[in-house]
Amino acid sequence: MNAKPPSRRHLLCAALATLALPALAQGNKILKIVVPFATGGANDVFARQMAKLLSEIRAQAVVVENKPGAGGNVGTEQVVRSVADGATLLLGHTGTVSINPALYGNLKFDTQKDLVPVAMFASSALVLVVPASLPAKTIEELLALAAAKPGGFNYGSSGNGTGSHLSGELLAYKTGAKLTHVPYKGTAPALTDLVGGQVQFMFSVIPPALALIKSGRLRAIAVTGSQRLASMPDVPTMGESSLPGLALFESSLTYGLLAPRGTSEAIVKELSAQVLKAAATAEFQTRLSAEGAVLRLGNSSEYAAQIRKESAQWAALIKLAAVTAES
Repeated sequence: MNAKPPSRRHLLCAALATLALPALAQGNKILKIVVPFATGGANDVFARQMAKLLSEIRAQAVVVENKPGAGGNVGTEQVVRSVADGATLLLGHTGTVSINPALYGNLKFDTQKDLVPVAMFASSALVLVVPASLPAKTIEELLALAAAKPGGFNYGSSGNGTGSHLSGELLAYKTGAKLTHVPYKGTAPALTDLVGGQVQFMFSVIPPALALIKSGRLRAIAVTGSQRLASMPDVPTMGESSLPGLALFESSLTYGLLAPRGTSEAIVKELSAQVLKAAATAEFQTRLSAEGAVLRLGNSSEYAAQIRKESAQWAALIKLAAVTAES
């Protein structure tokens, strides 16, 4: 008995199902967020919290891959070279996308041309801390001590070209203070020497410094953001100083997600809406607060504008102070 030939309706359904297969496969791909630093820092913490929330919003597996090296350049280049299909994103922050291009002269990529901002979601200030033994409770008193010892007043940092280092250079530029930079390999050893009095002050990321502040071993002088922090409400901003040169002082790290160049506008728009939705949750904001960060939401174009602003600011200072990754 001959089989009944398929109807036109069946053939049409089969054709549509075939066309839908690539889209379904794309939707089922794992979304990867590359963190260009080792586990444990704010970049990693924010990426993992964002991955958790995005996986729930997208009903899709979202994983975090840590790819440290060369101040964040190794992981950044990995994303730049990735397929622009929305499956690989970079956890970006000011250091990797705005400072490094001016700091490293041999990069094989251009962060503003080779990456597409998806959305920004947070900003994190630094805190200016001094050892409890130092007789300075305000930025004015700190700079008076520095003026009495020109060139012999040292500040520590977490490394050459980091936000910690550049904040010190910015302070010197805006006030004319003669300061000596002492770089360390990370925040922890710098804070250890600061507590011991080997250096006189430091601009530190919030979490590791906060415990030392609460224990009385360090004194917080000021925060570098535009507003006071909920975790340290009694600590003024640098801009609250009576010194006119510090009126517009701001040195914060902006965090967001970026995709490889060529990622479609539709994919970027979809991801942007989902990132902003995740960041607006109480769960995400609780994590930000624990890391000393504040919510800062911006879509693709707003994040791109922020990157351009920060890139211009830090490139000018790096050139003026002749800062290099090795200096």
